[in-house]
Amino acid sequence: MGPEAEYRAQLAAGKFMIQRGVTSGQCFFPPRTHEPATGDAVEWIEAGGCGSVYALTIARKRAPESDYTIVVVELAEGPRLMSRIDGTAPDDVRIGMAVQARIITENDAPLLVFEAAA
Repeated sequence: MGPEAEYRAQLAAGKFMIQRGVTSGQCFFPPRTHEPATGDAVEWIEAGGCGSVYALTIARKRAPESDYTIVVVELAEGPRLMSRIDGTAPDDVRIGMAVQARIITENDAPLLVFEAAA
């Protein structure tokens, strides 16, 4: 199973996993077969899911209630990833806002989204 398929399988099992370089201890995303830049071995670790909004854009729809926020989240472990914010009005999402990951099912597939942290 390739790294992307492994990531999706872990999401389906309810786990948000990222990879870490065995030698360097550096975490990264998206999943790969070897650590970026070094080519060293990697291992999977469960991410805490905490992070902050690093960048954002609002996808505007014809019906404003359908608008949603696309974000780049910087995880506490270091890597950044793109997702969306659920449960917060798009105009209320701010750069630096604390967020928490949540796994949902959408279109019969697991999906990682973020919510404002309590």
